[in-house]
Amino acid sequence: MRLAGVVFVSALLLAQDAPTIKVDVDVVNVLFNVRDKRGGLVGNLEKGDFTILEDAKQQDIKYFNRETDLPLTIGLLIDVSASQGNLIEIEKNAASQFFGSVLRKQDLAFLISFGADAELLQDYTSSPKLLRSGLDGLKVNSDVGGLHPGPVPTVYHPKGTILYDAVYLAAHDQLKGQVGRKVLVLITDGEDQGSSYKIEQAIEAAQRADAIIYGFYYVDRGFYMQNGIGFGGTSDSALKRMSEETGGRVFHVDRKNTLQDAFRELQDEMRSQYAIGYTPSNATKDGSFRRIDIKTSNKDLKVQARKGYYASRAQN
Repeated sequence: MRLAGVVFVSALLLAQDAPTIKVDVDVVNVLFNVRDKRGGLVGNLEKGDFTILEDAKQQDIKYFNRETDLPLTIGLLIDVSASQGNLIEIEKNAASQFFGSVLRKQDLAFLISFGADAELLQDYTSSPKLLRSGLDGLKVNSDVGGLHPGPVPTVYHPKGTILYDAVYLAAHDQLKGQVGRKVLVLITDGEDQGSSYKIEQAIEAAQRADAIIYGFYYVDRGFYMQNGIGFGGTSDSALKRMSEETGGRVFHVDRKNTLQDAFRELQDEMRSQYAIGYTPSNATKDGSFRRIDIKTSNKDLKVQARKGYYASRAQN
């Protein structure tokens, strides 16, 4: 499966201009944040403050860093289904400001819009100007059809908002070959209609790519009221599930907490990450999912990290 009308540029072609990073494939790398009781970020902890377990067995920490300076790859996925049409201009401006402030020379970003199908509006770049140009291409996409429309459209499988497909494609096709920190930011009201992939497959693709998902739950209540729709935009449960399983979280966007506020919080969070690496005591690469649990000596602190990883051999 590929994005409609778009051929992805191989990450290998971009490697010529990217910094060289040596990766030990036998080391499990985990990026995470720590918060206090009030939800504030805690950034002054040391290696000795943490214990890491894999499948309930304690592991020896091989390395530990605060405020990691690893290259950052951000995939911004924006919902352009009919229910989000009134929010697009706000999203353009907020996202453009975010890219302008967060991207460094060694960082990369790409932009995908999704509605009835998904489109790569801007491939890997470190240029805020190119990303702004891509954002200017955002437009409502609510046609029934999607990535693989059948000969006869059917009301039983409408493709209105292929959220899970977009996450899967961004993680599997775009991020899997990248190194460093990898983040997917989803701006959406959390509804999925017509995806070919299930939410479990989207989460697995993100986990295999070592990508952290952040959900920006942004709902146009007026749209649903105006159109007499009694459902839609009523739950952030799908965003929460994808975020929590990969080490991210959900930001609620409304009048009190604007989209600009959410982007600023995300930027602070990415600057306050810890990095832990360990060589698993279970060296068998059998493709199984291994549960990760990071604990702190201070019981009042909460660790925000991905739930685990797949112990599979490197794919050629």
